[in-house]
Amino acid sequence: MNEEIKNIKKADDWNLLEFTKFLLIITAIVLPIRFYVAQPFVVSGESMFPTFKNGQYLIVDQLSYNLGKPSRGDVAIFKFPEDTSKFFIKRVVGLPGETIEVKGEEVYITPKGSSEKIKLDEPYVELQREVYETKVLGETEYFVMGDNRLQSYDSRFWGPLDEKYLVGRALIRLLPVSNINYLPGKAQY
Repeated sequence: MNEEIKNIKKADDWNLLEFTKFLLIITAIVLPIRFYVAQPFVVSGESMFPTFKNGQYLIVDQLSYNLGKPSRGDVAIFKFPEDTSKFFIKRVVGLPGETIEVKGEEVYITPKGSSEKIKLDEPYVELQREVYETKVLGETEYFVMGDNRLQSYDSRFWGPLDEKYLVGRALIRLLPVSNINYLPGKAQY
């Protein structure tokens, strides 16, 4: 009987050791992916309507912005500069060094080193707020705006977004299942 108890204890010890190894391996694989490659994000609010609706579940690509720079039209997730515990989702409209002019419902871009203004074609924009302003972006600054301009608290109000606050871009929309897609909301200019 004593021998049986010893064998059971050895088997339990082996199972515990194997389970611990399994947890360590999973942790070594999952945590770096979660913190440096991709992370989940749930849309909160109506600032990106109709492109994104409240409660939609996204996977955020964190790697792209560590290896390169955002492009105009990207849907970016970032830490809100005035409270870095909050995350926002907005569209990248202006790039570093550009001049952005918001004239009511129209947005104009003057690229760095150019005098030619380009009017953005923004078919994804739902509603606009009558705002008139001009911003010259610094070398690490982006101008971001929501697609539902009436409901969006964005660069028009709190200023340009410094690249240090960027987390990543919307890579995959997972929920709702009927709207699953890759690079959701990406606009081509």
